[in-house]
Formats: sequence, structure tokens, C-alpha cells
Amino acid sequence: MCGFVGFVAERDEHTEKTIKAMADLIAHRGPDDEDYFIGDKAALGFRRLSIIDLATGGQPIYNEDRSKVLVYNGELYNYRELREQLVAAGHVFSTKTDSEVILHGYEQYGKELLSKMRGMFSFVIWDTKADKIFGARDIFGIKPFYYYIKDGVFLFASEIKAFLAHPKFVKKLNTARLPEYLSFEYIPDEETMFLGVRKLLGGHCFTYENGRMEIERYHEIAYRIEDDKTMDYWADTISRAFGDSTLAHKISDVEVGCFLSSGVDSSYVAREMSKNNKVKAFGVGYAEEKYSELPYAQELAATINVDFYPTKVSARDFFDIAPLVQYQMDEPLPNPSALPLYFLAKCAAEQVKVVLSGEGADELFGGYNYYKEPLEYEKYMKIPLVIRRGIGSLAQRLPPVRGKRFLVKGALPIERRFIRNNYVFTCREREELLARPCCAPDPSVFNKPYFDRAKELDDISKMQFVDIHSWLQFDILQKADKMSMANSLELRVPFLDKEMLKVAMRIPSRYRVTRTLTKVALRRAAAAQLPPKTANMKKLGFPVPLNDWLKQDEFYSRVKEMFDQPFAAEFFKPAAMMRLLEEHRQGRPNMKKIWSVYCFLLWYEEYFIKR
Repeated sequence: MCGFVGFVAERDEHTEKTIKAMADLIAHRGPDDEDYFIGDKAALGFRRLSIIDLATGGQPIYNEDRSKVLVYNGELYNYRELREQLVAAGHVFSTKTDSEVILHGYEQYGKELLSKMRGMFSFVIWDTKADKIFGARDIFGIKPFYYYIKDGVFLFASEIKAFLAHPKFVKKLNTARLPEYLSFEYIPDEETMFLGVRKLLGGHCFTYENGRMEIERYHEIAYRIEDDKTMDYWADTISRAFGDSTLAHKISDVEVGCFLSSGVDSSYVAREMSKNNKVKAFGVGYAEEKYSELPYAQELAATINVDFYPTKVSARDFFDIAPLVQYQMDEPLPNPSALPLYFLAKCAAEQVKVVLSGEGADELFGGYNYYKEPLEYEKYMKIPLVIRRGIGSLAQRLPPVRGKRFLVKGALPIERRFIRNNYVFTCREREELLARPCCAPDPSVFNKPYFDRAKELDDISKMQFVDIHSWLQFDILQKADKMSMANSLELRVPFLDKEMLKVAMRIPSRYRVTRTLTKVALRRAAAAQLPPKTANMKKLGFPVPLNDWLKQDEFYSRVKEMFDQPFAAEFFKPAAMMRLLEEHRQGRPNMKKIWSVYCFLLWYEEYFIKR
């Protein structure tokens, strides 16, 4: 695990200093080692967190004749099998690392190597003879990859902040995308909040040559539903696949721990890990007991015999760390769970270098309660659309009453009904908030390509397909990577494994979600190994007592002070910001809206005022 930086440009007297400065800005991703390649037309930098082949596993790494050089971030879980194949084909290895397997694998197979790789990764390979660079990102987008092209210079890095050290980088806010941020909490495509900085999407690779960037999708995630299997079959298949995935994800030359909350996902991970050896598990909670998952996690830890290390977060801890969290995130991301995740990673990093976590189970196996919605609308959708539209139009004029939301949404097709998990600002609400007129498209435009690709599926599968390509990649995995690496901790996600994906894409939706239960087949698989209380635990979603804290004088005042900053009025109407805050204090919940605005302002202050 590491972070890498690099650029393609003619070498000059500043090249060495620049690549070193870029790498220093992401030193937290790899505090154990650093090294550099500086050629006539490209420079690569590497910061290492030593996990596999501690003695000789440094990067950049070269092929036999040093004509190709690689920097890589991630873990390849089938590297030993691939290495055997490459040795048989005549390749000579100088290390025992997975990174060298990727380099020789590219020599042997070209981009077809990507279909053989099982792991989480982003990497680039510079071809010194062809003056060409090839790179790729894993199928889910677990490991980040950013790039920037200007005046014939191509910059790339594991984190955007590295670009700040390059003289060709022009730091400018991508103001046009602020409306999307307010609705989604992230930019729902390749762009970022830095103008000109783009992210390579999961499952994509690229070639940069002669000033041209060519990107292609190398992996298509697709459902291939098998309706003829029983629940027991799917539970058994999940159990075997997850046992294999967890074993693969434990590959390491250093100790591996895990995160543990009250939920079935992390509990299943901890149980699998604890089968053959003693494991350290880490959990986070609060003094406010109704929000804390620690008692459940501690109870399970004792049951499955793992060593449990709890940490508690106070309101003051939460608010004090918020500016640093937004800096480390690279882009504004107001998911409140990012802050306890930062403290959880910090706690774990004091004991281990690697942890396994439960991210991805909800998206693959149907874990969110809103996936039940198509079942709730099943009978209503049989009413002709023209009638539903008429009812919805009438319902919109009603005051807030029970059933209004159902009738209004019932007039919409699934691609308009479902934008994302916990959709924040509507088009009308962001118009009322933004200081300048908003010309942004309706948010549904951004998810339409995913719905189009899933048009033959049932509505539950469509929603999951959208989440896998957007919410999972742009929110869940973003915060998981950035919060763990901010603490020099490698986070691995055994649910997001190529073999687990193959299983999940075959399961009928009735074995994923019912009117009363989520993750149906996954829970059945876990139930064979976990106490019933844990296997059937309702999803809490990393709860945070922020809703209550924002009503307290100290933290209300912190947010108000930020809303009163002169630069805040450049983006948002002061009266609209204060109305959100006052309404919340008086009992109308606006927590997500307030926190979205506040986090954007914290992020902007970190990147455009302090730096």
C-alpha cells in the first residue's frame, strides 16, 4: 500500500524538486519509505507503507531491461498464482512483491492483464522507449486515481493535494459543479471540485501518448440473474465465496486486524478472520449511548473471542477534527460518518498496519432500507401512469401530511424517484440557497446512463446498480480510503472482491430484499456463524449524534461563525444559511443540509484560503 505521484513533461532543473514536493504532500499514505524515477520525459514518485516483501518491495520498480517502470497503490490478492505463470513464461523477478507481478504481467499480456487481476489497485507504467504511459483502476474504484492535463503536461496522483506542488497546476474552483455537490454530496461523474482535475473511474484504464489521453472501460459490472436456485443454495455459495475472499484479503507480512461495529457486515468479517488465529478488532462509539454501537460490538467480540479495542468520540473531538478531515478528503464530502471513521482508523493504526472492513456488502447484497421501496410501490404502479401523475400533482398541493410523499413519488418512474441515498438539496432548495442563479441540469440526468444500462432489470436491481457505480465509488470508498490512509492504515474490503461480485450479480432480488428484511441471503449465510441477534441486526449506518450537537450552543456557534465568514456569501445567501440553522435549532431537522454547506466551507477554507 502506498501513494504515488507523477507527471509526463520534459525534464528541467526543477523536476527532481517538484516530484519530491508532490510526494511529500501525501507522505501519510506511505511513511515507511520513498523513492523516485526521474527520466527525460517523465517523473514518478512513491511513498510506501510496507506490508508485503518488507525488505525489497520498494517502488518505483523496473522490468529486466529497465525500459518500463511502475508505481502502484493497492494489493493484488492472486499475485502468487500470476507470478508462477509469469516465471513459467520466462520472466525474471528480483522481488517477491505483487507490484512486480503487475509490471511483468503487463509485459506479457498487455491490458488483458487487467481481467486476470484480483484486488484493489490503481497504477501507472511508464514505457521509456515508447514515451507512453498506461494506467488503470480496480473494478470498483477502491483505490483512487486523479489526473490533470494542461499545456502539454500530464499530472497524476493518488490524492489531488499532490498537484498543489506542481508549477503547472492552476488551482481553481469548479464552481459550476456546486449544485451537484449540494444534491449528491459529491460530484457524480469524472469531474472534481478542482477545475480540470478528473478522476479515473473504477473499471477503466487509459493510455497517454503524444499529448493524447485515451480512456476505455475494461470491466463491465452486470447482473446475470439465476432464478432457479434456492435460498439455501445462495447462502451456501455466499458463505464459501466470502470465506475464500477473507482468506485472500489476509495476505500480508504484517499483522492484520479488522473494524467491528454492531452490523452484520463487519461482524461477519471479524468472525471469518477469527477462525484460525487471534484477531484485533477496533470499534468507535460515543458517550451518547443511543448512538453508540460499542456495547453490541463488545458483546460480539467476547462471543467470537477477538481482542476488542474501543474508542469514543466526543462532540468537541468531532468538530475539532472536521477541518482536517475535509483537507484529507481532497474534495468536500459531508458524510458525517467520515469523522468517526477517522478516529477509528487512528485507533487501529496504533496497533496494526492493515484492517479488513465491511464496505460494499450493502450495495452488492441489498442492505439499504430504501431498496424496499419498489416492493411498497408494487401494487400502486399497476395504476395507469396518467392517473398516478394526476394524483401526484394534486398531492403536491397538500400540506405535509401522512402519505403525501408516497403519492408524489408514485407519479415518477424509478429513475426520477431514486437519485441517490439520502438525496440532500432538491433543485428548488439549492436555487433558494445559492448566491448565484443555478443553471445545472436536474440531478436525475447524472444517473440516467446507469439506469439505461440496467433497463431490463427489476427496480431493486436498478437501484443497486446505480449505487454500485455512484454512491459506493464517490462516497463510501472515497471516505474509506482517505480516512484510513490519513492515518497510514491500509483498509481492505473483502466484500468488494471479484469473486464476491460474481455471486452477488446472480442472486435474484427476492433473496436480497423483502418488505421486512434487507441482505436476506447474506444474513442467512452469516447466521450459520454469528449469534441470531447479530445476524438480524437492523442497519444503523454508522450513526452520529450530529443532529443533537447542532442544537447545542457551542457547536451551533461554530457553524454560525463559519456561515458568517465573508467568503461564504460568495457561494450561499447568508439569510438562507441562517434559516437552515435556526429552523434546525427550533425542531425542524436540517442536519444534512447544514452539514453539507458547513463542510464545503471548511474544505474551501483549507484549500483556497489557508493554502
